[in-house]
Parts: sequence; structure tokens; C-alpha cells
Amino acid sequence: MTNNGDSTNVELIIANALKMPGVKVNRKEFLVKTFGDILSSDKIPILIDKGPQEVGISSDKINRMAKSLVNKRTLQSSGTSFAAGLPGGWAMAATIPADTLQFFGVALRLSQELAYMFGYRDFWDDDDELDLERVRSELILFLGVMFGVGGAASTLKVVSSKVAQQALKKLPQKALTKTFYYPIVKKIATLIGVKMTKDTFAKGVSKVIPVVGGVVSGGLTYTSMTKMGNRLRNTMYDSLNYTTQEFQKDMDEIKREMPDIIDIEFEEIEDQYNNDQDR
Repeated sequence: MTNNGDSTNVELIIANALKMPGVKVNRKEFLVKTFGDILSSDKIPILIDKGPQEVGISSDKINRMAKSLVNKRTLQSSGTSFAAGLPGGWAMAATIPADTLQFFGVALRLSQELAYMFGYRDFWDDDDELDLERVRSELILFLGVMFGVGGAASTLKVVSSKVAQQALKKLPQKALTKTFYYPIVKKIATLIGVKMTKDTFAKGVSKVIPVVGGVVSGGLTYTSMTKMGNRLRNTMYDSLNYTTQEFQKDMDEIKREMPDIIDIEFEEIEDQYNNDQDR
């Protein structure tokens, strides 16, 4: 039986990691820097408002650029340079090991950048306040995909793909969040927490990801974070080219991986979707 405290620990770690210098990604600056050179100036406002696909950048090109980004970012952060930039009191103040915060800091920065490349809206509002509800939902879901938690990739594709949006929109948002989305995310957070806290963090990660050379001096190996980043990249790319057959396959995967949280309103999502397809 998993401990609900493990999911709370993951939320705490994410909230603290996002406060570290260099972890938050400025969506506007990142998009302009990443895509500005291949767009005319009149397309930049659309890029910022709606994302790369909406200005005519193909999903395949976005995916290629995202793959290069994963390699670049993990190479940059695989040594001790990231840890060297952390203020000394961060980890101790939150009673979270520095290695843990560093690892999540790198993963969260990369996940934000990938999300913005694939069309997600800003995680911070106009007042520069973090949307905590999205921390508890999307960012944890991203980490679940990166860690390879069963059902996480299928859930991300179902809730983010355009194919499923009409079916999902026809359910009350509160019911959707309470009975479908949030229970899955909580379970994913719990599974991450269990993997992370059974022993030292380094050993926890090694059980999830083949780590070449271990976690050295608080750094990350190139192999481990590259694999995690590419899991998320592939899932987001698949969401852009989603088919009706894949929707049903992913719904079946979620039910198979998380049978204890499936209820009547989960089935209603499938029924609504299937009815739409029959029209």
C-alpha cells in the first residue's frame, strides 16, 4: 500500500525546486529565443499567444528541435555547475537533500521548456505567480512520464490531445478533476515518492533509471536525464498526432494501470467520446 504522504513530499519538493535560481522558465523569452530566428517578426506575437504549431511550425520540426534541446540541457546540467549555483540554505531550509532538489530542478526546467515547445500555456500568471493547481496536476504528470510511471504517458495524451478535448469538455470540470484527473496525478505523485524515498535519493533514482556512473557530486548523468527528457518529448509529440484508436488504447492502459481509481465518470468519458465518433 502506498503512503499518501509520499505524494505530499513530491508536491513539496516541486514547489521548493521551482523557487531555485535557474529553474523557472520565462515562456515568452524561451519561445522567442528558440523559434524567433525561423519566423518573421509579424509571427512572434502569435507564437507567444498560441504556441509554435499555430504559426505554422510542423510537429516534426518541433520534435526535432525538442530532441536537440533535451541533449543540450542534460549535457549542460550533468556536472556540478547547476549545484554550484544554489544558495547554501535552500536544501536545509526545506529539509530536502540538495541532490534531490537539484535533480528535480533540472527535470522541472526541462519539462517546462518541452511543454512550451509543444504548445502549453504559461505556468505563471501575469502577476508572476505560480499556478499551484497546475503544479499539482500537469507538472507532476510530466514527472510521472519522465520517471516511467505506468499510466502517466497515457493520461497525459488523453487530457492534452485535441482528439479527446470535446469529450472531456462535455463533463463538468469539477467532476473531471475530482474523479479522473486528480486521483491519477495523486497516485503518480505517490509512486514517484515511494521510488524516491525508500532509501537515499540516488538509490531511488537508480531503481527507476539505468544510471551510468551513479549520481556523482550532486550531478546527473547524461544518460539518465536524456532518457527521462525523451520520454516526455515523445509523449508530447504523440499528443500532437493523436488518433481515435490511440485514445481508446490509452484509456484501456489507464484502467489497466490504475484500476482502483476508475469510477462511473471515467466510463462516461469513454461513452461520450465514442458517441461523438459515431455521429
